Amino acid sequence: MSVIEVNHLTKDYGSGRGVFDISFSVNEGEVFGFLGPNGAGKSTTIRHLMGFSKPDKGNTKILGKDSFENYSEILNHVGYIPGEIALPQGLTGKEFIKMMQDMYHIHNNEMLNKMLNMFELDNKTLSQDTKHMSLGVKRKLAIVTAFMSDPQILILDEPTSGLDPLMQKQFINFILEEKERGKTILLSSHIFSEVDATCERIAIIKDGVIVSEFLADDLKHATKKQYLVSFNDNEEYLKFINDIDNSYIKLIKEFESNKKVLIGCDDCNINKVIDYISRFNVKEFHHIKETLEDYFMKYYKEDKEFGGNF
Repeated sequence: MSVIEVNHLTKDYGSGRGVFDISFSVNEGEVFGFLGPNGAGKSTTIRHLMGFSKPDKGNTKILGKDSFENYSEILNHVGYIPGEIALPQGLTGKEFIKMMQDMYHIHNNEMLNKMLNMFELDNKTLSQDTKHMSLGVKRKLAIVTAFMSDPQILILDEPTSGLDPLMQKQFINFILEEKERGKTILLSSHIFSEVDATCERIAIIKDGVIVSEFLADDLKHATKKQYLVSFNDNEEYLKFINDIDNSYIKLIKEFESNKKVLIGCDDCNINKVIDYISRFNVKEFHHIKETLEDYFMKYYKEDKEFGGNF
């Protein structure tokens, strides 16, 4: 069952800014990663999902209801962390929490206290006026208020921006706990480790268009592998390139100055590949694991070099 839906959403701000005919859905109990750099269209999409903006075309839905038309009702079911934290001035942290509890008509003190302890927000910190709080404290306060009513749906836009590494790790562990509890989570981020550690499906957005959507396990357990082959001399290097059997080996990239090549093959052909490579005077042969960042960079840097160590 789709809990969160984005259907052919278009919002054109001009000059190539906005989102253009994007579609995806998040199923009940799923953690879905929305990956892209700042300015790619992640926050625009999320603002529409939250009902803050009206689409030019298409629609967004939560629990089957149009977000824009049912804005106030949707807020009662969703925990939301905005990408930009703008807390009202003139309130202490405690007063802000009380205001949010009253707005949602939910006072789950057990969950609230758990969140405050987890993110190390003590009475002294919460007694500060929000305008005097650091970015990290504001972010932690936003996380607490998003989760304190224990909502079943969570829409998180760059949730760990401004947190120190220890708190980022704490947040990831908490998301994994919420995942085990069956929460439906849309996690928008540009932090690869955060997405890789928590998400089951991932969409990559570039210039307002979704360029890839895939299962995280398909990337981790892909049957197509890449290998780096290093030769002892230039003659063997050139011979390999000129004689390569393209029926089961793909030549991906040549590193002539280092006498190395990057090749690809299916798992089912690895024995053939090893047998073929053994005919040459090879110095080194090893598997290059493709990470989420590697896959992402294919869309953002077409001419990516595979590192100085190669």
